[in-house]
Amino acid sequence: MRIAAIDIGSNAARLLINEVTHCKNGKPEFTKLNLLRVPLRLGMDVFSFGEIREEREDMMIRTMKIFSDLMDMYKVEHYQACATSAMRDASNGAEIRQKVKDTSGISIEIITGDEEAALIFENQIAETLDENFGYLYIDVGGGSTELMYFEKEKMKYKHSFNIGTIRLLKNLVSEEQWSLLKSEIKENINKKNIIGIGSGGNINKIASMNKTKEGKTISLNALKKYHHDLSQLTVTERMHHYQLREDRADVLVPALEIYTKIMTWADISHILVPKISVADGLVHSIYNKLNNKNKV
Repeated sequence: MRIAAIDIGSNAARLLINEVTHCKNGKPEFTKLNLLRVPLRLGMDVFSFGEIREEREDMMIRTMKIFSDLMDMYKVEHYQACATSAMRDASNGAEIRQKVKDTSGISIEIITGDEEAALIFENQIAETLDENFGYLYIDVGGGSTELMYFEKEKMKYKHSFNIGTIRLLKNLVSEEQWSLLKSEIKENINKKNIIGIGSGGNINKIASMNKTKEGKTISLNALKKYHHDLSQLTVTERMHHYQLREDRADVLVPALEIYTKIMTWADISHILVPKISVADGLVHSIYNKLNNKNKV
């Protein structure tokens, strides 16, 4: 079975195509066939002007047509397309969704921040973690940050905050928003022995730069050092020094600011980076729905 997930975020759109097979023990195995990322940067328009303007609208429509063609080439049987913070806030979001449907056949579902956070649970990463610890999942995007806290394989808390890398670049995050994030963490995540779990392109890039091996953590001190060092460089200097794309070089610093503040407030000293994403969760969600339907 081939399943595709389309995640339209504030910084980029991603198409993930997976082949799902079953092992001898009956458990599904997800094999990545293709992952395509296009830096649409919808948030640059939406968070400043309240709408997606003509140039980025055209980019999005053309990108979705390419995604549709790729799904046809790979003979994808099931797919779901979700849009998050930027499309939620865009005044012309419904109009663009219709244009995408008319030109590519792709139906886009706009999901809430809490739904975005819940998709991560579809990865079922809790099953592989030590029950003696609490885990705070942190997903930092261009328009929002999702937090999800769980213990003993059960989700205890989830919330979405309108604090993201592009909003920070545009100076659109107020002190009141930071205060709300801090107070939510202090009130709802107060257990000792908490490990962070990070997702998103920025923390994945830091893990690669840090040469972090699979299953190993990155320390808060290491993240603070990356934040300090990168902050001293211009975007162009970051690109050359760390071999980064421009659309990654500019958002790494605000992403690190978000991660380090959350980890400090939650008293977290280390973070795992299992390289999971909303798209991964979406693929699992599609599979689970199909599997449950077949059992009925």
